[in-house]
Amino acid sequence: MKGGTMTISKRVVLHFPPSLVEEPMTYVLVKKFNVMFNILKARVSVDDGEGALLLELTGTERNMNNSLIYLKQLGVKTETLDKDLVRADEKCVQCGICALVCPTSAFSITAREMTLNFDAAKCIGCDECRKNCPYGAIKTYFP
Repeated sequence: MKGGTMTISKRVVLHFPPSLVEEPMTYVLVKKFNVMFNILKARVSVDDGEGALLLELTGTERNMNNSLIYLKQLGVKTETLDKDLVRADEKCVQCGICALVCPTSAFSITAREMTLNFDAAKCIGCDECRKNCPYGAIKTYFP
């Protein structure tokens, strides 16, 4: 559709400094930008006050882009979930344990080639892959 009127969803990780912990960011996303959110995971560190939110954002492409610009201007680092979950290819032996424990099938194995695949669109950031990888091949920047 023209003009960014088609509704899209995107999983985004927000990293924000202690100074923004009490800022009503999600309220502004809804009220000012008409972007709905679903909190999939949240963390605020007691030690340094730094925060992180894993959100599924839903809205028009235009509103989504404007809301991400707003967050950036606030000092919030935003990344798509696939940038926050990294597989170290040099450590991965393609054992498939991550695919076995993944509740959404974000990790899968191509049977013919026996290769491991990752579909970020299916990932919900549950962290089961990282916790169960015996080789430490999966790192998430969202603990």
